[in-house]
Amino acid sequence: MSFFYVNGRNIFRLALLMCLFFLLKPDFSKKQHEIPLAEHGIGGGSLSVDIFSGLEEEIALLPASLEIVEFEPEEFSKASLLLYDTYVVRSGDNISTLAIIFGLNQDTIISINKITNTRLLQINKILKIPNQDGILHTVSGTDTLVSVAEKYKADAETIKIVNELFSDSISAGTELFIPGAKLDWVSLQEINGDLFIWPVSGAITSPYGYRWSPFNGSRREFHSGIDIRGSMGTPIKAAMSGRVSRVGYDGSLGNYVIINHHSGYRTLYGHMSVIRVRTGAYVAMGERIGDVGSTGLSTGPHLHFVVYKDGVTVNPRTLMK
Repeated sequence: MSFFYVNGRNIFRLALLMCLFFLLKPDFSKKQHEIPLAEHGIGGGSLSVDIFSGLEEEIALLPASLEIVEFEPEEFSKASLLLYDTYVVRSGDNISTLAIIFGLNQDTIISINKITNTRLLQINKILKIPNQDGILHTVSGTDTLVSVAEKYKADAETIKIVNELFSDSISAGTELFIPGAKLDWVSLQEINGDLFIWPVSGAITSPYGYRWSPFNGSRREFHSGIDIRGSMGTPIKAAMSGRVSRVGYDGSLGNYVIINHHSGYRTLYGHMSVIRVRTGAYVAMGERIGDVGSTGLSTGPHLHFVVYKDGVTVNPRTLMK
């Protein structure tokens, strides 16, 4: 009789103290208490003892069947087949918020949907949403399954499972989903439009693309860069770090500087009043390379800013922070 009385009293004390804890102290402590493995092999693991402060003896009285078990089911760690859902872009959506909503990296949504500019995400565009993180890789003629896996620090067998490959053979042109992989830094900066800083702070007075000539209003011409208004003598900064490949004077550009950057990029700065760098010099992003002027063929003080990618001009505005 006394046995049941003692154990009943202990259970009552435990229940009462637990109720008081949840009423008065809802936060959980990080301190861990190890629970030994039971004789029958069930149980063991760790338990936060602060939530049962002073109840170590009561915990010891718990039967093995009530001990807390911490484990991750094996299937949670296994590679899973790639599956897709769809989502229709709504007003106010952006890649960052969508990544949070779907529990994915931005790289995953960008790569799967071949998004080249996140700032131009269109309403009603249908996005493919995969069931796991990763990016697409287009197989080249020299690729092997092993080389692709090594490139992205991935597991070749996992790539096979996810993409339902039945052998190690992969054909050129095939798109493989590489689980867990991310876009390289330069590609992500390009797509998010954060690759360059503004070389001068000011309004754009003439955008990139076709325009009517400011000197001959009856003729349309292609404007290879953007014109940014600035006061005479305003510092001009390198939009990205790189090495100065050329400085000089041109009848149209006036005093100009050209800088070579990584990944095939090159920038040109025209109409300077003063050039402050020399050919061959290395310049850091934001370093002063000259001053705003109106030299050459110009309607007033401004900077003519051009961006080249692999020798072809691109719109600088889509790449500037």
